[in-house]
Amino acid sequence: MFSSLRLRKAALWAAPIALATLLMGCESGDDGTDGPASTPIASITYDAVFVLNGAESSISVINTTTQAVTGTIELSGVNYIHHGYLSPDRSKLVVSAPGYDLSMGHGDDGMQHGVHGTVMVMDAHTGAMLASCQLPAPNHNVTPSPDGTELWTSQMTMPGSVLVLDAESLDILAEIPVGNMPAEVTFSPDGMRAFVANTGSNTVTIIDVASRAVLETLPVGEDPVGAWPGANGMMYVDCEHSMTIMVMDAMSMTMHHTYNLGFTPGMAALAPNGELWVTDADHGQVVFFNADADDRLGETPTGMGAHAIAFDGAGKAYISNQGAGTVCVVDVNSHAVLHTINVGNTPNGVVFRAQN
Repeated sequence: MFSSLRLRKAALWAAPIALATLLMGCESGDDGTDGPASTPIASITYDAVFVLNGAESSISVINTTTQAVTGTIELSGVNYIHHGYLSPDRSKLVVSAPGYDLSMGHGDDGMQHGVHGTVMVMDAHTGAMLASCQLPAPNHNVTPSPDGTELWTSQMTMPGSVLVLDAESLDILAEIPVGNMPAEVTFSPDGMRAFVANTGSNTVTIIDVASRAVLETLPVGEDPVGAWPGANGMMYVDCEHSMTIMVMDAMSMTMHHTYNLGFTPGMAALAPNGELWVTDADHGQVVFFNADADDRLGETPTGMGAHAIAFDGAGKAYISNQGAGTVCVVDVNSHAVLHTINVGNTPNGVVFRAQN
């Protein structure tokens, strides 16, 4: 059964969302009767890609050996799932549901929609719902802390905040004020800092993970959505309205260089071959850049509304195409499309999980 919220009031930081509002509650449990529920599938015994289908609130599971959908985790009691992440031990899949469709952009105030965000924790082997939490405001994503003990999630309000939840109980441990309409919360490659893209303030807030103290808030381009970490120690900030990627050094917290794209970025990711990959939602393709300078190397058509990117560690990338309802499998080195896989309606987040 779901437990009642056990809010640690003393741990909360001063923030724009009133304490009384926070008390609306996070609930956790294993039967889903009082919150989001899932229909589990047979245990996943292979390397898999989870594809979050926003418009129908389902998760397609792709076997990366056969490149076929081998199961669909159906969700109920939740609207518009968006992004997902694995726990550090890969045993759990955490999923956000902002409650409204973000596929057409991120530049408005989610509170005007009168909806609440949701955090879901699911078994990464079967999709069984382990816990869920309703939040006061829409949340762009939820991601485990580097040590796996906490979940960090945004509150897309004006001004906005980041909530830190206990990863097991989903108790709210802290609320950290950031900028307007914060979207994706990500961590630096070394796990020491959190980066929050404030879409409504055109800034990125950098937070010390251990102390939860705000270290810096830096100006970036218009409508930043995410600061995506690269193995080279850089954070790649995709700015939708200014059509740029701004590169930030995670350690020194200084700007490095800017990519002037000429299209709306969906996501940026540093590929295993050292290239910067950026999805082009406007033209339905993924574009390849030099990782050190604004040099465009080429592009590969994938599908309408190209969005998320996930690499499998074996030379393949998985690109979700929100408008096409597909996922393309792309060879990292040749840039060739190897497979196009039909999934659900409006696929957003893509998560690769190795079985071993």
